[in-house]
Amino acid sequence: MGNSMVKVQIMDVKSFLTNTVSGLESFLNSTTIDGLLSEKQGDKEYYKRILGNLRKLLVYCEEGLDACSVILQSESFPKGAAEKTLYGIYHKCIEEFFSPKNDVWYEDSRSAYTGKNSIKFQEDVPESVLQLLKGFEGDFQKIREELEYYETDYRTKMAQSK
Repeated sequence: MGNSMVKVQIMDVKSFLTNTVSGLESFLNSTTIDGLLSEKQGDKEYYKRILGNLRKLLVYCEEGLDACSVILQSESFPKGAAEKTLYGIYHKCIEEFFSPKNDVWYEDSRSAYTGKNSIKFQEDVPESVLQLLKGFEGDFQKIREELEYYETDYRTKMAQSK
């Protein structure tokens, strides 16, 4: 893939991550467990796990944003480092959004065929959490489609190096 194309992708991903970090920070800075419980009675431990996953996603997105910024500030564009960064963002940010490690939510792959949101929760959640993830889902889906190339390209390179 050419330098200019990779550079455009890094810029697009940086913009996406900037918006994501801003939205997650805003939500997390104004949300508490008690606030979620007052919004909708539910399992306190489940709500804690949701907020924990959102904090982890925020950290991953901040790390990706920092990496994109460093790459874009380089005098000569480091294509290899950019591709590795995009691969990392795919694995940490995108996959964590669609399939968090402790399964507090999951992606219903059948939803892609129905035009509905694909993020489903294990239990009922407050509307604010539902709206937050629903608001991010389209952008995450778009970036996932753009970065899937790096997933297959990286695996191909790793298999060839063995």
